Amino acid sequence: MKISTKGRYGLTIMMELAAKYGEGPTSLKSIAEKNQLSEHYLEQLIAPLRNAGLVKSIRGAYGGYILSREPASITAGDVIRVLEGPISPVDFTEEDDPAKRDLWLRIRDSIAEVLDSTTLDNLVNYQEQSAVDNYMFYI
Repeated sequence: MKISTKGRYGLTIMMELAAKYGEGPTSLKSIAEKNQLSEHYLEQLIAPLRNAGLVKSIRGAYGGYILSREPASITAGDVIRVLEGPISPVDFTEEDDPAKRDLWLRIRDSIAEVLDSTTLDNLVNYQEQSAVDNYMFYI
């Protein structure tokens, strides 16, 4: 399974909104400029996220978008499924060899477990442990 730009950029939008959660609406223009992305493309991605109830739009001069709920309650899986569809590495049928079918199911379930256990809050507050360790000095 390869996540397309729809999924990657959609997750970028959601992480930006999560980082600003509670501070008011964020414009797609500011997200596009900060991440060097096409504002027009982000406009196409925000519609399904809004329709799925993950974001709300705020109209007006200081409008933009906000998350519809706390960043800790929205997972990467929620976002990817809205923009990419079902999570499955391959299409398979019941006629497939049982061993291969079991492998595909285990891969699908492993991917889903990672996506569904990773919240926007986790992503926004992520700190690579090795980077932190590199700056520790013990005397």
